[in-house]
Amino acid sequence: MQRSSTWEFPIRSLISVVILGWCLAACGGGETGPTLAPDVDVIVDAAAETMGEIETVRFTLEADGESIYIDPAGTLAFRSAEGRYQAPTSADAVVVVSAGGFNAQVGAVAIDGELWITNPITGVWEPTPEGYSFDPAALFDPEIGFRPLLAELTDVTLVGTETRDGETRYHLTGTAGAERISTVTAGLVSNQDVMVDLWLDPVDGSLTEAEFATTSSGGTTEWRLTFLDYGADITVEIPDFRG
Repeated sequence: MQRSSTWEFPIRSLISVVILGWCLAACGGGETGPTLAPDVDVIVDAAAETMGEIETVRFTLEADGESIYIDPAGTLAFRSAEGRYQAPTSADAVVVVSAGGFNAQVGAVAIDGELWITNPITGVWEPTPEGYSFDPAALFDPEIGFRPLLAELTDVTLVGTETRDGETRYHLTGTAGAERISTVTAGLVSNQDVMVDLWLDPVDGSLTEAEFATTSSGGTTEWRLTFLDYGADITVEIPDFRG
């Protein structure tokens, strides 16, 4: 009997530890650290600070509905972009555009205010022609990007806590100014204040998703941004011009 109880205690203890760890992971959505208080000011302040201190992140930007064009001739309709940001002023992206009913991919690189894209026809890198709109680095500029957008939100409401892709998020809504919307659409939209839906990490306030709609004479465009892999090993480089 003594030998049986000697083994019984550590086995039960191990089972308890496993169950406790599973519960913490399941209930906490994978986050670590204390959750921000469910207060609008606390969440927004933390989010603005976090978004102003980003070192690296991956992102996607999608547009659906009325076409938004990246070129002055109105022939290349923006569809989506998948990219990377490296502080302080570098980003690259693969941009999907539609022209004449066909989709094509265009590379885009922004470093220290200089922009390059791949020619939609030849695929060769070239400085961005005058009048083209798409600067992915601007989204994360601490002076004009998401940090001031969050800090300057008006009519902010905490919708509540939601589960997004299996993770716990705070859901906020608010009105973002036209200048900020222009920046976070990489220069594709201007002159519009819009209502935005934001989902943020409850631990540090980092932005994980944003959705909003813009309007033009032709109709409405629905936008969705996602952010992931904060702090990933990312290096953005000047394009190879050898073609």
